Amino acid sequence: MKELLKSPEVLALIDIALKEDIGNGDHTSLACIDAGKTGDAYCTAKESGVIAGIELAAFIFHKIDETLTFHANVKDGDEIKKGYMIFNVKGNSISILKGERLVLNFLQRLSGIATQSGLISNLIKDFKTRVLDTRKTTPGMRLLEKYAVRVGGSYNHRVGLYDMILIKDNHIDFSGGIRQAIERTHDYLKKNHLDLQIEIETRSIDEVKQVLDAGGVNRIMLDNFSPALLKEAVTLIAGRYETEASGGITKDNIRDFAATGVDFISVGALTHSSKSIDLSMKVK
Repeated sequence: MKELLKSPEVLALIDIALKEDIGNGDHTSLACIDAGKTGDAYCTAKESGVIAGIELAAFIFHKIDETLTFHANVKDGDEIKKGYMIFNVKGNSISILKGERLVLNFLQRLSGIATQSGLISNLIKDFKTRVLDTRKTTPGMRLLEKYAVRVGGSYNHRVGLYDMILIKDNHIDFSGGIRQAIERTHDYLKKNHLDLQIEIETRSIDEVKQVLDAGGVNRIMLDNFSPALLKEAVTLIAGRYETEASGGITKDNIRDFAATGVDFISVGALTHSSKSIDLSMKVK
């Protein structure tokens, strides 16, 4: 998280979020509370989960008011139980209230993702298969949400369109076929002096065979394969390339997919369907 808090994207996001919430002032607090009044507030868990975003919470409070004192009772990745006190913050009462909602919004969202990540990765911890996230993230929140995935114990796929080549079905169809897509990709990378990993999506055993004939990739994605068909494809690929299963994989069937020997399983639900953890902040 320390490196993320130096990221221009994350710093810009925090600025946007503060402006969105505070605008030209927290008029309710300014109207009700003496400017110099100090207080002490604490955050507690209203349900169990995995916490993520503690350093971000401290950063936001200190950005609002550097004189605030922040003390955490947990660190990112810790499991929390209902009723546990996560942190307390002391100082100017108006400053605390300015940061309350934004801090809780970030903490709840990131902790929900970390909890979901831990739950799904633990389901297949006895297999070699690793769980990956996807680009199905909240706009502007990707770096933080992918961080939360790691906190929970799963792994990151590519960050965006720029750090890996992923030739999907639409790319293949637009370029005229699998071999053409791969050849054009290599030409592009060479021309632009880029060194990027190449993954290609397949939709059938026939397409897997086409990729094996063409070569020139690092990973083969097997999209919407049943466990039986996935096992056939993994056997056919025989370790020549990394393998990744995607599509239709849930908590109920993920073990069936992992049992095929596939290297990776990508799960969009890590980010797009995680439920925020319920947290509360109260004044002592």
